[in-house]
Amino acid sequence: MDIRQSRATRRLASVRGDSVSPASNRSINRIIACGAISAALAVAIGAFGAHALEGRVSADMLANYETGARYHFYHSLGIIGVGLLALHRATGGDTGMDTDARGSGAATRLRWSAVLMLAGIVLFSGSLYAMALTGTRWLGAVTPFGGVAFLAAWGLLAWAALEE
Repeated sequence: MDIRQSRATRRLASVRGDSVSPASNRSINRIIACGAISAALAVAIGAFGAHALEGRVSADMLANYETGARYHFYHSLGIIGVGLLALHRATGGDTGMDTDARGSGAATRLRWSAVLMLAGIVLFSGSLYAMALTGTRWLGAVTPFGGVAFLAAWGLLAWAALEE
């Protein structure tokens, strides 16, 4: 460990009054950043659909595209929420407990929840975007796999949130 990392670790612990490791904090920050970047993409993709696709694709394909953008945005917010819950748990929340006292089961479930939400965005929303843009209806067969990823992600989030 170099001096800068040691100072940063001490500063982080003193400011927060906790014992979160810098590696754990970076991992949590990456989850939140991933959600924020995904949300920005959802806004851009939605705006593209609203302004560039109307009149160029059929009404049902435009509806599919809009559904993809809506679920993309919802689950981007979900990823941010997962990151914030992970941060809350890592810092002990209002209990003053540190990461070790919380155990690693909830942290693992939170990480997988974020990963599955991202996979769901790619599979569910991505297949709807591609189907609307290309008119290739067989891509709709991919969409349910994204839905299953979303359901698993929300289940893992609930399990982690309820864990003591």
